[in-house]
Amino acid sequence: MPSPVDPSPSHPARLRVGVIGAGKVGVVLGAALARAGHKLVAVTAVSDASVRRAAAMLPGVPVRRPSAVLAGADLALLTVPDDALPGLVNGLAATDAPVEGRILAHTSGRYGVGVLDSTTRRGALPLALHPVMTFAGRPDDLNRLSGISFGVTAPAALRPVAEALVIEMGGEPVFIDEDRRGLYHAALASGANHLVTLVVQSAELLGMAGVPDPARMLRPLLTAALDNALVLGDAGLTGPVARADSDTVAGHVRALQDASPEALRAYVALARLTADRALAAGLLAPPDAQRLLDVLAGAPR
Repeated sequence: MPSPVDPSPSHPARLRVGVIGAGKVGVVLGAALARAGHKLVAVTAVSDASVRRAAAMLPGVPVRRPSAVLAGADLALLTVPDDALPGLVNGLAATDAPVEGRILAHTSGRYGVGVLDSTTRRGALPLALHPVMTFAGRPDDLNRLSGISFGVTAPAALRPVAEALVIEMGGEPVFIDEDRRGLYHAALASGANHLVTLVVQSAELLGMAGVPDPARMLRPLLTAALDNALVLGDAGLTGPVARADSDTVAGHVRALQDASPEALRAYVALARLTADRALAAGLLAPPDAQRLLDVLAGAPR
């Protein structure tokens, strides 16, 4: 079986690629670009875990300091955590790292290309390429790139470059305006991260209720609910809030008060939001919505 970074036999616009930050995203995207025919020249890896990850996903690629990675690259992937990205970029600019004429592509969802300004002023070519997916840093992550969206921000002249790179990695470019990156990332984080919290919380409550295999019970229900939400929007709402069953909601409040005050607070906040959305969508009549909100207002805080 070929390694994740075996290149294709030929490539019309082969780039030398460096990866600065051997995190779970960096090694996967580096491997994807190598699979598309580009040449990986170097990677940075500091922790023991990142060194092992680079060796597994990018075998044979030498580990170098950031300036050395840039020196040998046409394209550098800046795949460090969001909070570390401004410091990395400003450090590269301040230390006269060789950025001129090189494509610098970060993978942060939070930032657009503005975070790269200090290097752009020195001649770097800035891109923001954010894969909308979660990765484990394993070879099978390469398959997860197929068909996913990338949130892309780029200067007009570099949009074709960004589009080509994303397509080569198996993704679909979706262009996000610079001033909308914060909203874009908040939406993704709210959906993905809070979904995990809600599912895990639901599984814990089912376990407390005596269900032996909460995941088996939840999987078909939650899969259907997710599909309905994505296809139908607010019209996919079901359950006691959407039905204006205020007595059932009051029962939920009492049960959760005894079982988990933290879960109760989350339930109340989300039930209020659900009632507001159902009312706005015409799924609830105002008197029914008010009865629900009265019940929720009386819930312990």
